[in-house]
Amino acid sequence: MHWFPVLTEARVWLFVDWIAVQVACPGFIGCLIGAVNLKSSNRNPVVQEFESVELSCIITDSHANDLRIEWKKIQDGETAYVFFENKIQGDLAGRAELLGQSSLKIWNVTRRDSALYRCEVVARGDRKEVDEIAVELAVQVKPVTPTCRVPKAVPVGKTATLYCQESEGYPRPHYSWYRNSVPLPTDSRANPRFRNSSFLLNSETGTLVFSAVHKEDSGRYYCIAANDAGTAKCEEQEMEVYDLNIGGIIGGVLVVLVVLLLITLGICCAYRRGYFISSKQEGESYKTPGKLDGVSYIRTDEEGNFRHKSSFVI
Repeated sequence: MHWFPVLTEARVWLFVDWIAVQVACPGFIGCLIGAVNLKSSNRNPVVQEFESVELSCIITDSHANDLRIEWKKIQDGETAYVFFENKIQGDLAGRAELLGQSSLKIWNVTRRDSALYRCEVVARGDRKEVDEIAVELAVQVKPVTPTCRVPKAVPVGKTATLYCQESEGYPRPHYSWYRNSVPLPTDSRANPRFRNSSFLLNSETGTLVFSAVHKEDSGRYYCIAANDAGTAKCEEQEMEVYDLNIGGIIGGVLVVLVVLLLITLGICCAYRRGYFISSKQEGESYKTPGKLDGVSYIRTDEEGNFRHKSSFVI
């Protein structure tokens, strides 16, 4: 009777590993067992424009001495080499280097460097020879001075819209409006302090809309654009809310109508009296005198005018 050892789960897995090693490296003689693996200390680095950043790519578990390291930049659907054949390539030439064994360091980053970067390592001789890891870089850009438009004067009860726009900041900035250095809420109805106002603020587009302005809405307005990289402010601008004088407008209209009526009457009287009748003459014209008996008027080419000649009829 033969005795067979009981195969526990641990022994089964050891047996499987032993078979794998025998296949990869028979006899264990002069053979290194390894599999290249990559990891990163930060897969999503965020940096402000004009600073430096490290794209982490760390090699683990490899026993190979012959390593080929490449970095690629993937942006707008296009792939370009960043590190290839042991040198920096493309637009990073002169402001990047390989840090340590396989990480990439970039100095003076710009907004154009925001992209997906892929680290690829080939370890010849390892059981697993190739691995890659992706690092997504986000470059934050501080907003520039926004463009603000504030109406100078608005009559009471009318609508008014204030605009604030900025196109450089990344990520896209949020906007806030101030009146006389006091921040305005997104909805005037939500704050008792502004119960006499009727405005809505869109913090994403930068528009401040008054459905009906009041006298209390007069003041100096400015806007601030802000994101994670910083803030920017436009110059203060005055908005005046004035009363609409209905009585004065009606009185002015009546005065204009009376003046027009008087002018019309004056013109009619002048026509009746003949002041506007004129006889327009082109060149020189003469009245033809009454024709006398025995006298004829003959025009000659030499004189250019009529010359009097007499003839007698017997």
